[in-house]
Amino acid sequence: MIKYTLICDQEHEFESWFPNAEAYDTQVKRGFVECPHCQSKKVSKALMAPAVSTSRKKEAMRIPQMPQELVPQEPAPQMPEMPAPVALLDEQQQQMRAMIRELHDKLTENSTNVGDQFTQEARKIHAGEAPERSIHGKASMEEAKALIEEGIPVLPLPMPPEDRN
Repeated sequence: MIKYTLICDQEHEFESWFPNAEAYDTQVKRGFVECPHCQSKKVSKALMAPAVSTSRKKEAMRIPQMPQELVPQEPAPQMPEMPAPVALLDEQQQQMRAMIRELHDKLTENSTNVGDQFTQEARKIHAGEAPERSIHGKASMEEAKALIEEGIPVLPLPMPPEDRN
């Protein structure tokens, strides 16, 4: 996990955790990282000083050994393992995610998932080569635009937030 200090275009600083540097880059490009103060999606990494450990710092931080007679004989209770931290969502953002999930489920409950074959299947249905039915699947922005230009009605569905991360 990597903790970054971030700054928005309104100069609000905040911190967030990411699984790795690539995850940060992907989430920022897709607009998933936003300032908790002003909800701006124009976010970048703030300058951070690296934490360099020197031998003097290590010596200063060394914990003296506890005398054996003071060491507890019972093992310390184990803390439950917590999920890895991610950018925190406020209540409004959590509600919005729940609404998107509900909308997505409602729109897909009576349709067939054709996956990556969406554009081909949509064209077949439009041409009468496949039975007419509601379908959903994956298509790039270019593929979706091409379908619309061909007169094939398509509607982009909101992707459930937990499916994107």
